[in-house]
Amino acid sequence: MSEHPRPPHHLDFVDLGRKVGGIAGETVFQSARRNGVRIVGACGGRGTCGTCMVRIAGGGIEHHPDEDGSHGRSWLRACRITPRTDCAVEIAPRSLAAVVRAETEGEHGECLAVDARIVAVDVQVPPATLADPTGDTERMARALDRPVDTIELTAARQLPELLRRHDGAVRVRLRGDSIIGFSAVNRPLLGLAVDLGTTNAAAFLLDLESGRRLAGIGIENPQVAWGADVISRINHAIRAPAGGEELRLAILGGLNALAHDLCHAVGADRADIIDAAICGNTAMHHLLAGLPVHQLGRAPFVAAVSGAMEVGAAELGLDICPGARVHLVANVGGFVGGDHVTALLATESRWSDGTSLVMDIGTNTEISLIHDGVILSASSPSGPALEGGHISCGMRAAEGAIERVAVVDGRIVTGTIGDKPAIGLCGSGVLDAVASLLGTGMVDRRGRLSAAHADVISNDGQLAARLTPGVVLTQEDIRAVQLAKAAIRTATDLLLDRAGLAADDIRHFIIAGAFGQYIDIASGIAIGLLPALPPERFEQVGNAAGLGVRRILLSRADMRRSVELAARCQYVDMSGSKEFQKKFMSNIALTNGETS
Repeated sequence: MSEHPRPPHHLDFVDLGRKVGGIAGETVFQSARRNGVRIVGACGGRGTCGTCMVRIAGGGIEHHPDEDGSHGRSWLRACRITPRTDCAVEIAPRSLAAVVRAETEGEHGECLAVDARIVAVDVQVPPATLADPTGDTERMARALDRPVDTIELTAARQLPELLRRHDGAVRVRLRGDSIIGFSAVNRPLLGLAVDLGTTNAAAFLLDLESGRRLAGIGIENPQVAWGADVISRINHAIRAPAGGEELRLAILGGLNALAHDLCHAVGADRADIIDAAICGNTAMHHLLAGLPVHQLGRAPFVAAVSGAMEVGAAELGLDICPGARVHLVANVGGFVGGDHVTALLATESRWSDGTSLVMDIGTNTEISLIHDGVILSASSPSGPALEGGHISCGMRAAEGAIERVAVVDGRIVTGTIGDKPAIGLCGSGVLDAVASLLGTGMVDRRGRLSAAHADVISNDGQLAARLTPGVVLTQEDIRAVQLAKAAIRTATDLLLDRAGLAADDIRHFIIAGAFGQYIDIASGIAIGLLPALPPERFEQVGNAAGLGVRRILLSRADMRRSVELAARCQYVDMSGSKEFQKKFMSNIALTNGETS
């Protein structure tokens, strides 16, 4: 006879002061994800990364066979334990730390050139009379005194009440000859620009009349609960019933929260956002738009749509002015998406003179080599290791994250974000750690830790370098870094081969993105992630994609230019290259072109 179904239970996340309902058979990780409680889980709950650590402070749990609670472990993987009763759950500090580098750096008062798609015209509409009982929209059109082709239904619904509340004074919001909305005459004309990354989403609120940046906010992409990499999310969308819609609603909820918080910060309303532009890699683009992704997850990795798209905000589910439209930036091909196109747009003045390489290092690294007017573009499935994912003590760039590692007089020295006590490693710290350990011989060129060193200890049965009390870099962590750096370097090498160039031919090596902004170039060169070029050839430009998408929102010329750049890029499919595996294996070693 089958066991009786267990009754519903509750999970009390004591660190957050939140109680959520659990469903029988769900793991702690699944219950947390379903209820919007953040627990780091780079693998999406498959039990392969070991990052979703929690401690059960009270209540009964059932262990998965590979998480038996032996060895006196107090911290367990949330994806490998299932509550049997109400439970009190403590979340590891690495999951609780707030992000402090969310790719929104820059001047809030910056002004960009404006040639916006939306304009506002203030008009005074005479009241209807018995002698002239003309309809509201017709009287408005007469007062506007300019051609009007269409009026959005949502706008027509607004007009009667606005006219009567404001004695006929109304602001008309126009896209070309189409009216998309009305407002009181004192309401602002705002635009929303979003860089939708695999790991983080950065959003910016812009004044469409002055070009001024009013506010910027970044959040972790809510989809990380289903895995840190795009392939994990694509597989979830393919295999799980309504998986794609689940992922779409997750990021849509995040975008709506960003729009709300941005408007709240400047005393505006979401209805004042009357235009939007969003860039992201091809997978993020498809998942947001609700496009099928099964063909994107299998060779030859074909996009459903590569060109730029104009989508109604209401149709997309974005809670801004109902008549607004959202410009989804054109993709290049494969996993080279609109975020790379916007990065190219923002950095064009830097790469238009001499052979250049533009690289945005992340979970999905995108690279373009520009030579003699030709742009060769490729993506590299580098995974999340270089952003702290799939690393045993990995975490986001939050306070307490180790961001710098050096060895001074034989002693490991670390620096943390905010000078707080160390609780984990973010991406720049991971890179520094491997380079520093390599330089002292604690790690050899094949990536093997030396058990002879005093700071190399046994950690759950494998060797690990002790960076600080409670924070280690394990042998598996180093392997993950090797795989990531080999994938990125191999893509770089193959693009150079395709163009008949050597690394030394690169005059301008432009590194974009939050991770790229904070890495130590010398560390990247030391482990072979970056070619050994003179330091002055490297330029770290931060979130170029965010700047590019802001320009697209504000300027019709830049919007057209982005479409031209996307079409100009020649996509190079690394998965079909016979040389990829050979070069990849040679790039595994922690060297820069030397034999180990």
